[in-house]
Amino acid sequence: MRRARSLLGVVPFFAFVAVFLAIPTLVVVAGAFTSDDAGFTLDNLTALGNGYVVNAFVRSVLLSAGTALIGAVLGGLLAYALVTAREGGLLRRVVSAACGVLAQFGGVTLAFAFIATLGLSGFVTVFLRDRLGVDIYAGGVWLFELPGLALVYTYFQVPLMVIVFLPALDGVRPQWREAADSLGGSTWQYWRMIGGPLLAPAFLGSTLLLFANAFSAYATAAALVSQGSPIAPLQIRSALTSEVVLGQQNLGKAMALGMVLVVAVVMGLYALLQRRTARWLG
Repeated sequence: MRRARSLLGVVPFFAFVAVFLAIPTLVVVAGAFTSDDAGFTLDNLTALGNGYVVNAFVRSVLLSAGTALIGAVLGGLLAYALVTAREGGLLRRVVSAACGVLAQFGGVTLAFAFIATLGLSGFVTVFLRDRLGVDIYAGGVWLFELPGLALVYTYFQVPLMVIVFLPALDGVRPQWREAADSLGGSTWQYWRMIGGPLLAPAFLGSTLLLFANAFSAYATAAALVSQGSPIAPLQIRSALTSEVVLGQQNLGKAMALGMVLVVAVVMGLYALLQRRTARWLG
């Protein structure tokens, strides 16, 4: 009876997971193998080999990998700078709080912010064009294409990297650096033989998390890209809502299943790396 009462506290959590994760996943899996006449079929999975679907996934992977690497490097450097600041100081508290907010600042709001700033009539665009004679759109309207998505995604990837990588940097003990110095080791030797190998699993795991974050993003891309479906999430939207080509709902679910599998593999690798990191962080 006491154990049953203690389990009541996790009921809301499991209810949330069931409604927003388990049930949608089951719907996607079932729909991927369902034909238009409600029978079993593999045609939806076969259609994933179509050129436009493959291209959408390739662009999604390249976009996610590129922004993950840029966000990991820039965020890692910023996190290291925070570690060198005084613990509990104003600078560290302010930057950490700002990263916590900016990492969650996405969706339509973020797209609107970039349009108002760097759009065709954005105040930065107008200032550069009218005051400095610089037209940032001389080569095309890049903000509403893949280059624009890369810039916007990097905006929230960097603060997310700071949040997830900062605990690993905090786990590096000063005694290790002092021991290396006392043995005559240089800074390069310390990072190559001690700091680098220790932080590598955490860095790679954080990079994988950034990849999954960008790969599964939808709202920002949907608000920013008004024409075409260059990446997988927008291709899924097109399949589910198309009024021109009917009967693609289950193809959209098959593409969603492909995204679920990619994210599952990435998060599985992330969990393995986190387990290795936890050995010395603890």
